Amino acid sequence: MSKDKKSIFSRITYLIIVVILIFIAIKLYDRYKINNFNEFVRTEYKPYTSEFTRDDEIKYSDISSYKISSLQANDAMFYKTINVIPNTPYKVTCMVKTDNVKTQSETSSAGAHISIANTVEKSKSITGTNDWQKLEFIFNSKNRTSVDLGFRLGGYDDNCTGTAWFSDFTIEAGHKNTSTNWNFACFVFENTNVQIKSNGTTNNIKLSMTMNDISDMRQNMSRFKSACEELSKNKMTVEYDFITIKEPITTLSYDDENGYFVAPSNIENIIEPYIQQKHYDHIFVCVRLGDDAHQEDIPVYDWIGLGGMDYLGIGFSNIRLPNSAKSYTYKYDARINTFPEEVFVHEFLHSLERNSEEYGYDVPALHDYAKYGYKDEKYVGLKQWYEDYMNCSIKTNNGYIGLNEEIYKCKPNSESDFTYSYKLNEFSEPDNIFEEIKMIITKAVENVGSITMKKEENEL
Repeated sequence: MSKDKKSIFSRITYLIIVVILIFIAIKLYDRYKINNFNEFVRTEYKPYTSEFTRDDEIKYSDISSYKISSLQANDAMFYKTINVIPNTPYKVTCMVKTDNVKTQSETSSAGAHISIANTVEKSKSITGTNDWQKLEFIFNSKNRTSVDLGFRLGGYDDNCTGTAWFSDFTIEAGHKNTSTNWNFACFVFENTNVQIKSNGTTNNIKLSMTMNDISDMRQNMSRFKSACEELSKNKMTVEYDFITIKEPITTLSYDDENGYFVAPSNIENIIEPYIQQKHYDHIFVCVRLGDDAHQEDIPVYDWIGLGGMDYLGIGFSNIRLPNSAKSYTYKYDARINTFPEEVFVHEFLHSLERNSEEYGYDVPALHDYAKYGYKDEKYVGLKQWYEDYMNCSIKTNNGYIGLNEEIYKCKPNSESDFTYSYKLNEFSEPDNIFEEIKMIITKAVENVGSITMKKEENEL
């Protein structure tokens, strides 16, 4: 073969190899684009059940969306560890689109949403089929220096099927509001129309409050306002809205410890319009779950209030009317009960107890009054215990304990905390292929450095 022919053959071979390499590179890059989750960690409750991909066709902006598909019910999430400043409000937003998202349970807070992994802190959940809409999640870092911030199809209490697309993530830090004025919403549901399972049978229970019931709740909220200010020695003040709702509660939640109760998911669609119009720091939901005629239908457990729950970062408490019409639990009577607002105070303090723990303050358990020598007194119940609890005046051998005064400033955050916010660059995306290649190389170098560091540490 002549030199010219060899040269032509070599060039053709070279071109073929280049074309093949370019073809392979394009295929590899396409595969990379589909599977690149930009340093997000992918996790599932049921491993290898959901599919995580990047979608370049269904997207909100120029950036490929992040897609989770679950043909089988699952709790799937991708998250990133974000460094935060303790006791600081943060707001996270994203755009989300859903297709046929369904929860397993009828009463569930699951769906497509933003959340902090391994907590109940979350945004509103979206189910069904919906076009692109904005999701917003406000949280406080409390005593944390980092959080695992996730975008989720599922939930801490349930699993989902369907598909969700997430896009255009943002995060900003706000400024803490140190006001000690708390704003409460007291929702009084006048009617209950639920199905109850008892001894293998299902019964439909219809209950309604009387005018006296509603009057008792109204008077107790007025007394609750005065009690909080008096018992805390004005460390906190109270404002409230008293809202009566005729639309019946149609579902209840249940667990073995508490029996039937009203969880946020049971009434979310009813109270959401009120929450959107005005910010509240705590929610009371007053209900009738039984009466003299339904003592056996709805079992009565050893509670009349249930607190410590959470609705989108806001404390949430049940206030249950007693089954017996002769009860003086919520009625003021100088001979029987001079502290009828006690259940409201008690359940609110459960939220402050939980907040204290989450902010890193030491606080005694609210139910441990007997351990410190307090008694449930006639006429006034545990009023002295609550006063000492709220003022850190519980005497022990090691000094005084109770709520730290700072906890009255630790209210749920709201939009007003972000008037002078600043954005963080935690969710930046590469703008072009060169930035993507640079990010891949940087990440590879970091991983090599990490491996080298671990090796050196082991050698030491």
